[in-house]
Amino acid sequence: MHDARVLVVDDSAAMRALFCDVLEQSKNVRVIGTAANAAEARDQIAELKPNVVTLDVEMPGMSGIEFLEEIMTSGSPLPVVMLSSLTQSGTETSLKAFELGAVECFPKPLKATPEQFAKTVGKLGKIVLAAANSNVRDKPRPKAARSEDADYAANGKIAAFSTSMGGVDALTEVLGHYPKACPPTVIILQTEPMLAEMFIARADKDCACAVKAATDGAELRAGTVHIAYDPGRHVIVEPGNPAKLRLIDRDPVEGFRPSATLLFGSLSRGGMPTIGAVLTGMGEDGAKGLRLLQAAGCRTLAQDRASATVPQAPAAAVEAGAVSAELKLEELAADVLRNCSQEE
Repeated sequence: MHDARVLVVDDSAAMRALFCDVLEQSKNVRVIGTAANAAEARDQIAELKPNVVTLDVEMPGMSGIEFLEEIMTSGSPLPVVMLSSLTQSGTETSLKAFELGAVECFPKPLKATPEQFAKTVGKLGKIVLAAANSNVRDKPRPKAARSEDADYAANGKIAAFSTSMGGVDALTEVLGHYPKACPPTVIILQTEPMLAEMFIARADKDCACAVKAATDGAELRAGTVHIAYDPGRHVIVEPGNPAKLRLIDRDPVEGFRPSATLLFGSLSRGGMPTIGAVLTGMGEDGAKGLRLLQAAGCRTLAQDRASATVPQAPAAAVEAGAVSAELKLEELAADVLRNCSQEE
């Protein structure tokens, strides 16, 4: 992993100073320049050669989202972390930023107390370092086509996924391949709750299957995808016919809540036929749980490290010896559907 060399772009001098101070205190992160607008940033990128950019959404002149599109289609794209307010319009813009190729969208806690602000922005250094070591695509990825496989029939196996940084983009592609009668699926998505809620609403509208927020007691049935994102509660699966989701109050597991390792472990202990997968993301969450699934005879997958936006989580699963196959997203979606089909 190489160090992050960051260019901070924000029209507010106070915010530039604040984010610079936060990032300079982060291990393996160095701020090499700042810019107040797109024109200044363009010159700084050419001169300083940063390996990651933090970019404010709202700027005078060319907006952050317009400049992001320019960066990603320039022929020499850079990892970009967008900074956006936690509002409905800001969240909609964040989803657009993911479509254009942003590695992550970080919320500006504008109305937070000093303590809340310090806690929130303390995450930024880790995010920026992961972004500097991410795989950047050189052009916007088109939205995945809606599956039209009307003949698909699930065989009862549960599909379980985990993802964080880059996850919105990855799930858009995977769920775009899902047919209406998809396998019962539970997904842990580590992202801002407001962004997760808007993504779920959009996916439920765009995908052939139903996409819902995970709720306590929800039954796992074919045709529905349940996405867990609440940072205050874990999600596990309770055996039964059908199996049910349970949201539980418990301390973070190895720093994560909801924890993919806890989810995968519950499926393993319950003896439920499952196919598990770790997609793009930060950290090592899910690796130990995936190994438990593998030991229980389940098929386990990881997103290809070379194509994952942030390869840390898939790499941890592979290095733990917990993965049956390492696949690109389209291949991974096809593998899940094949193994969960009655025609298997």
